[in-house]
Amino acid sequence: MSRPAAPLWLAHALRAQRGPVPWSAVTRGALAAGPLLLAGVGTGHTALGVLAAIAAMLAGINDRPGSRRASVKRLGVPALAGALGLLAGTYAGQGLAAVPLTLALTLLGLVAGGISAVGPVASAAGTQLLVGAAIGAGMPAAQSGWQRALAFLAGAGWLLVLRLALPTPGSLAGDFRFDGERAAVAGVYDAVAALLDAVGGERATARRAALTAALDHAQDALAGPRLRRYASSAAERRLHAQYVAALPLAEAATALFWAGEPISARAAEGPRRLAAAVRGNTGTGPLPAPHRSAPALRALDDALLHAAEAFDQGKGAQHRLLTRRTGLPGALRAAFGTGGREYGLRVAVCFGASAAIAQALHHTRWYGEHQHWYWLPATAVFLVKPDLGPLASRVLCRAAGTVLGALVFAGLAALLPRPAGLIALVAVCGALVPVATRHFAALTAVVTVLVLALVMAGGEPQASVSRIGETLLACALVLVVGHLPVPGERGGGVRARLATAGSAAHAYLVHVLGESDDRAERWALRREAYRTLAEARTAIALAAAELPALARHTAGTDAVADVLERLVDTTTACAVHLDETGRLTARHVSQLQDALAELRHQGVEVPLPAAA
Repeated sequence: MSRPAAPLWLAHALRAQRGPVPWSAVTRGALAAGPLLLAGVGTGHTALGVLAAIAAMLAGINDRPGSRRASVKRLGVPALAGALGLLAGTYAGQGLAAVPLTLALTLLGLVAGGISAVGPVASAAGTQLLVGAAIGAGMPAAQSGWQRALAFLAGAGWLLVLRLALPTPGSLAGDFRFDGERAAVAGVYDAVAALLDAVGGERATARRAALTAALDHAQDALAGPRLRRYASSAAERRLHAQYVAALPLAEAATALFWAGEPISARAAEGPRRLAAAVRGNTGTGPLPAPHRSAPALRALDDALLHAAEAFDQGKGAQHRLLTRRTGLPGALRAAFGTGGREYGLRVAVCFGASAAIAQALHHTRWYGEHQHWYWLPATAVFLVKPDLGPLASRVLCRAAGTVLGALVFAGLAALLPRPAGLIALVAVCGALVPVATRHFAALTAVVTVLVLALVMAGGEPQASVSRIGETLLACALVLVVGHLPVPGERGGGVRARLATAGSAAHAYLVHVLGESDDRAERWALRREAYRTLAEARTAIALAAAELPALARHTAGTDAVADVLERLVDTTTACAVHLDETGRLTARHVSQLQDALAELRHQGVEVPLPAAA
């Protein structure tokens, strides 16, 4: 008799990411918070050293695999937001009474919540803005707001310098600057090969999704901050040419996936050799050509020949980067749309209420001798973030991680010498952060130990028991607010992402059926269609893992995503077939019409262009 499956909200709380240990990130973590605290203690500026170490810890949470260039935005933008929040919180805490301060923090929560709906970097920036504000207002210090903000920037900047300067595995193969980009582009070719191997099998759909993820990662890695529209060095131009050469391969592989007929294993050998050539920064050598018996196979063969030419060039050609079609208007639409408004309102209520409760407990001496009340609102900020997992999962993991971390620190604090032992403990926890990010409970435990060590190093007494109490209080608060009715339709964030994916799919369909010769435009539209669909899928999966009272508001959205995915796959197959034959088959037209009709039935209008 089979064992009943755990509910999704519980299964998500127990699930952890897997993968090799990111030793380079571990090394950076060990060299960040601990040495910064040591520098602060050694120079007599312990409070500033504590702030710098906190900033390095928060930057370490955002220090994910990728290119050096992309890390500038991923680490730098949230750090700037955190410094701004610390500056504003410090002066607000010094100049405002409890009630005006609570109102100011609530308004800041509304703004940060709306910003967080824009994307991952904006979400991290919103988090650090509110955490910085909570620390600035709830951790009084003798230093001015500008001094504290500069210390925060220095801490995050130090980790960013380590990210840019220290070598990572594989960085010695070719140009040191582009090791993350090389790994990302090689991952695209590997994902193409894996999809070709799986065509016609049960794992084909998952492999197609993995190809989208690999393309998203490579696109982000190559499209980091730059001064010019085009690549500025021969090595970078060549790498970008290799990425562009992967796009028609991915298109042909998707068309073969749509056809659903198994193909020879020989077809995947070429992309695998290209992946090895990217990683080793070498030539490709002879590539095996697939059979040219079908339009998609002919397209795959042509794409391999084009890739071989791009790889064998000594210098890469100038290519316009296929960056995302977003900008200030798109960001404003996301922030002020239904998803941004719903999210901003919940963040504002949670952050404002937690700040009010924390101040009330502080003024009634519930904290005893402790002078700081930042823990409760800072905890609420992390708990109210939907991109960190479903609400029930976040609450369970945060509570368990805090209890474990506080108990571990209580035992260590009784044994470690001060301040040397605390500094060593901060360095060890900094090294563990990149590994702990794979599970929210583990990350919470490590961060709890690290922050308690920093606070004690700054002169505060042991605070494990009160931190557990405040965390449980924040968990209860966020659970209540998360289930309160809000104006408008629930699940607005998920529906907004589905609407964006539908618009991107329609733009891609119109371009393909219009039979335009602009391949770069088609690839850019295809990338945006698949990327917005993947983002919608992620939001739907998180919403489905909420408690039933919340999950019911997004029921059925996964079916809409399935149809949109089928529409984009069919559009890709149409593009390849039109290139090879100049006309569509009855199967192509029928599947397009079926997908569009099903979307209309689901309430999503994606009109069929007249060219069809």
